[in-house]
Amino acid sequence: MRKFFAVLLSTVMVAGMMAGCGSKAAEAPASEPAAEEAAEEEEVAEEAEETEEAEEAAPAKDASDVKMVLLLPGEINDQGWNASNYAGVVACNENLGTDMEYVEAVQEADFESTFREYAERGYDIIMAAGSQFDEAAASVAANYPDTLFMVVNGANCDGDNLCPLFPKEYEASYLAACIAGNITESGKFGMIGGDPNQAMKDLMAVYGKTAVEIATERGIEGSDYNLAYANSWSDVALGKQMSESMIDEGADVMFVYANELGLGVIDGAVEKGAKVVGYSSDQTVIDPETVVASIDFDYATMYVWAIDNYLNGELKGHQVVEVGVAEGIYFPVYTDNCPDEAKTACDAAVEALKDGSVDLKALFD
Repeated sequence: MRKFFAVLLSTVMVAGMMAGCGSKAAEAPASEPAAEEAAEEEEVAEEAEETEEAEEAAPAKDASDVKMVLLLPGEINDQGWNASNYAGVVACNENLGTDMEYVEAVQEADFESTFREYAERGYDIIMAAGSQFDEAAASVAANYPDTLFMVVNGANCDGDNLCPLFPKEYEASYLAACIAGNITESGKFGMIGGDPNQAMKDLMAVYGKTAVEIATERGIEGSDYNLAYANSWSDVALGKQMSESMIDEGADVMFVYANELGLGVIDGAVEKGAKVVGYSSDQTVIDPETVVASIDFDYATMYVWAIDNYLNGELKGHQVVEVGVAEGIYFPVYTDNCPDEAKTACDAAVEALKDGSVDLKALFD
């Protein structure tokens, strides 16, 4: 929903890109005149290369002329993943002058046909929110070389027109764990994911292991976590049922990453009196006594950065663009019900991620 996001337009965002490295062979010494001639030739070549690069980077189209669309797996009012990505559409249209469209609740069986429909209609860029779109995008992209396919959370960049954006969600789950580990009383953590894709597994591993470690350091013996996947992103009733079951088994802090299903998990925690660390948007607005803190996703900034680079001819295929805490994509939101020690721990974790002093990939299963 638009009201949950403040558009933070960043003019510079550093993105880690996967790329190969080349090498230059050493050259034999030359005589003085030859050396001068070689130097002049090298200077001319460098100037030509700079000119060519400048021409390549020049905007190919005006923002209002570029046809672009975002495919979403759920509804934009889910107060989670879809809402976060929809905020990017709003930000681009408001700040860049684009006319980006969006399609809600695209079903898995329709992924390929929906990609193909917009590619056939001559869309310049088709974005899709979620790794579940990765395979379909790769399958369709080869037939439409003039369309750039950009999957958020995707990993397949094996094509000149495949350019996935990969937000490092495990950094966000690390921040959430630093809060959860400091608010639990039982040391029991309930964790629910929509679908067990690799990105989900990684962020859950980081969250669970970190939360348990913190609780153990606080002297809570027998700390552990209960992780389950719903294999659904939208079943609210199922989310509530799973939440209540985990709480009945001792969990006093719940964590969920899904779409509408997450609303059911929070509802279950409200009824059972457990706490929740929100994730993917500012979910504290749902119930600040239950959702005592949340890790917000500022995908508005990410989308503006990505589309601005695309318009300037600087975003091309055969690369995965990674963004995270250091780029201002994830940040904590606290309520008055969040203990000071949890806030302090999370703020310290933000700084540790910014300076690169913590290796979260070591926690992946």
